[in-house]
Amino acid sequence: MVVKEYVTYNQVHKLCQEAAPRILEDFKPQLMIAIGGGGYVPARILRSFLKQPGSPNIPIQAIGLSLYEELPSTHPSGRNTPGEAEQPGTKVTRTQWLDLTSLGEMENLVGKRILIVDEVDDTRTTLEYAVKELEKDVELARQKLGGKGEKTVFSVFVLHNKNKEKKGQLPEHMLNENRYLAARTTGDVWICYPWEATDIDEHDEMAKKQPAN
Repeated sequence: MVVKEYVTYNQVHKLCQEAAPRILEDFKPQLMIAIGGGGYVPARILRSFLKQPGSPNIPIQAIGLSLYEELPSTHPSGRNTPGEAEQPGTKVTRTQWLDLTSLGEMENLVGKRILIVDEVDDTRTTLEYAVKELEKDVELARQKLGGKGEKTVFSVFVLHNKNKEKKGQLPEHMLNENRYLAARTTGDVWICYPWEATDIDEHDEMAKKQPAN
């Protein structure tokens, strides 16, 4: 039986608030890249807590990656029940990516401290793909700009890291330099986020009924 953990918007907000001071101290991001769709809400909440007096809001860009795949439903109606009919896939598919064809876009990314935001580090396959491809593409952009200036430095923030054997890997230099942060480490449970719910009241009720962490 799959163990589910229901997370509310309030909890997501507080996890971002709790993580923000360390992100500011250790990462000092100048740009965030949210991995869609789970990284959108945490990135937007984080931006409010990362805002510094006298400084503009940190820009947020988005990429779309798909790893989870739908499985045939076991529901009598044949419909997929939210959170039950998806399993991690094996191949990462780009559904949205940065436009690195324009000079202005390249200059916005090259030499910056960029924070990649996602909701969960499950098998780490998606994060591995995102970091590798972003590092590769931004370095190519830097070379197109003459190869001058500092390299772009990427960090990663997730709401939850599942304590399990990972299929993907993050660069050693990223881990050694503490450029990876998970607000919480959980067991290998199915985490149900509020933006996935079709009935938010039912979702919040399920969250209330589960044992406190």
